[in-house]
Formats: sequence, structure tokens, C-alpha cells
Amino acid sequence: MQQKLSAARRLRGTIQVPGDKSISHRAVLFNALAEGNAEITGFLPGADCLSSIACLRQMGVVIEQSGDAVRVYGRGLRGLREPADVLDCGNSGTTLRLLAGLLAGQPFLSVLSGDASLRSRPQRRIVGPLRALGAQIDGRSNGDLAPLVIRGATLHGGAYELPIASAQVKSALLLAGLTGDAPMRLTGKIASRDHTERMLRAFGAQVDVTDDGGQRRVSLPGGQQLRGAQVQVPGDPSSAAFPLVAALVVPGSEVTVQGMLLNPLRIGLLDTLGDMGADLSVTNVREEGGETVADVTARHSALTGVDVPPERAPSMIDEYPILAATAAFADGRTVMRGVAEMRVKESDRIRLMVDGLRACGVAVEEEPEGFVVTGGPVPGGTTVRTAHDHRIAMSHLVLGLASVAPVTVDEPDMIATSFPGFLAMMQGLGGQVG
Repeated sequence: MQQKLSAARRLRGTIQVPGDKSISHRAVLFNALAEGNAEITGFLPGADCLSSIACLRQMGVVIEQSGDAVRVYGRGLRGLREPADVLDCGNSGTTLRLLAGLLAGQPFLSVLSGDASLRSRPQRRIVGPLRALGAQIDGRSNGDLAPLVIRGATLHGGAYELPIASAQVKSALLLAGLTGDAPMRLTGKIASRDHTERMLRAFGAQVDVTDDGGQRRVSLPGGQQLRGAQVQVPGDPSSAAFPLVAALVVPGSEVTVQGMLLNPLRIGLLDTLGDMGADLSVTNVREEGGETVADVTARHSALTGVDVPPERAPSMIDEYPILAATAAFADGRTVMRGVAEMRVKESDRIRLMVDGLRACGVAVEEEPEGFVVTGGPVPGGTTVRTAHDHRIAMSHLVLGLASVAPVTVDEPDMIATSFPGFLAMMQGLGGQVG
């Protein structure tokens, strides 16, 4: 069923967005591997995180889940059992990649697969590093494509230099390191999301992060055990981006998102919107569960195009689609480069945003590792192909709130992957769902 959001006179309200997806995945996974039982509140009950729960249950973990409340009965690092069937990760790359790291050192065979989209995404970025640690992993295209067949092996530690700034690769290696007896040290491009490092500490593990002459290292001693930990999941900044941007581009609007995660490695979009002249305010800053959270308010603003620093990409890689939609309303050009990672997400997000914006009458130049958007009046009035990608869908629906005519997306059901209740929330702020 197609869906659109009609132009609103203004958006007003104070809201809470779903819990952070990255933290939700890790909270349930680490508690499953820990000794003891624990509660998770604010858990994101989206399809991706539910895939993680389903896979863990197949390996004998008892998990009780009701809405955003989850109770996990930990089995310990060596307490998982061999799954009787393929572990279906659905559309969740995080589920597949983190489980690949964990299962590489387990004493049994497992098979990781997912939907058609997930089976088309490259996995060599994790398979190669894990093989270097002694993992036995096979898959289509020499391990680049799922299904992945993992034969549990004894892993060795050592040093590994990450070639790309990917939190999923880093996390897979750290999870693999937990099952080994030798220490592991990661260097290279590790300035990506650091939720795994933070949460491992909260679960009682020793994780050392150092900077030596500009060279950053993450070190993990082997043979550690985790203790179950209560986790309050903060609001996901990637989800908060959509109502905040909607307020910036719809005249007369003001929207506050309460309890949003402000991890410094996750707020590149806020920095970029500030550079564009956005009227943003951050209040009630506090610490919860080892993370900084705050209330963020966005008000309608006259925006100006900017050159986004390529080095900012790791801190906002999931937010480039909504940034591109924002840039459509900014004065001048917004240049987004160094974001080739967008091409291997749930879809080729560069190609889909270029196609969608052009269909809506926006001037866009596509480049191999980025794109350039020139702002101006946005005609809209078209149906956009989303290729089952939730962020592509939400970005174009927000675009349609401020375009001359509404924008329709072809597959809105996929929004539940990360943001259940998105349309209802936008309607509550003043948007018109059609």
C-alpha cells in the first residue's frame, strides 16, 4: 500500500522517538551472553531488533518481550546451543554481522541468512577480518554474500587494522575476541560508533581505548565473562532526525524530541544542520546508562547549503538520506562526498535518493562516492520507489511535508524496521496522512 504525508500548515509538539536501534541490538545480545538476568527498557520493538531476539531464542536464550520492555535470561558466553535451523536475520545487517563475530568462536555450526535485500549486501568486510582471526566461514561469492555458514573454531587474538570506519565490523571483531583467550588490539579506522566499547564496560568487561600520537587503539583482553546489566535505551538520533528536520523545513513549526542520545560519534547531523543555519537548541543534558542524552528542539529555519566534511560521515552515515531531503529546501548547494558506504546499506541509498529527489523536481548531481543537491522550491507530487528501504521512505515523506504537492512512497510498511508508529507520530504533530 502506498502512503503519503500531505503538507502541513505547521508542526508542533513534544515527542519521544523509539529507542536507539544500535543500543537495542547490543543490549539484548550482551545480556544473552552474560551471567544473570536483566531488564531492558526503551527497547526498539522494530523488525530489525526483533530479528536479533528471534535468532537468540533459536540458540536457547529465554527472552520475554512486551513492547519496549525486555527481560533476558543470560546463558553465559559458552551457554548458547547449536541452532536447529538457519538463523533468519530478516533485513538486519547488524544482526547478521554481530552474530557472525559471536558465532565464529562458538563450538557448533550455524548458518546466517536473511531476506533478499540482506542476501545482496556485501559481507566480506566482516568475513575477511574474522577469517584472519582463525574463523571458518563460507558463503556465496567466497563469503561475500549470505547465507554464511560458520563452523565454530578456536580463534586467536592479535592486532588488526580496520580498513573502513564501520561499527559493525569493529563490533564483530570485539565479540569474536570475547570467545578467545588471547588479547585483541584494533587500530586503523575505528572512529565509528562506540556503543560496543561502552556497553562491554557496563557489562563488566575490560576494554581499553587509547590515543597514541594520533593513532587510536581499542584493546580487549581475552577470556572475559560478562555480567547481566540493566539498560535504559535512549532515543535514537537517526529516528529523531526525521521529526527534527520536518520542523526545520515546514514554516511555523517547532518540535522537541525528549531523551535523545547525544553520543558524540552519533550527532554529525546536528553539527551539519547547525552549519546550515538551523535553529536548534539542546536542553536538559544528562547521563543515562553511560550515554549522554538530552532534549533537542528544532524550529523552522532559513537554511543555506554547505560542504559537509567527508570525515564527518561515520558520525551520520544513516542520516545522509534525510540530510539530502533537507538540502532540497536550502539556499544553494549542499555537497556530500566520501559517503560510498551509502551504496551498501539496505539499498544503494545514493542512487535512490538521487532518483527520488529528481522525480520530485530537485536538482541533484550524482557522484561515485557522494552527491550534490541544489535547493529551491520542491514541486513534489510524485511516487518514489524505496526498494524496501525504511530511511529512503521516511526521508521522502518528510520532503513531501514541505513540497508544493505531497510525495508518495511505494512501500511504507518497511518503516517499521526502525520506526514503528512513525506515521502516527507525524500525524500527531500536525501532518496529514493520506
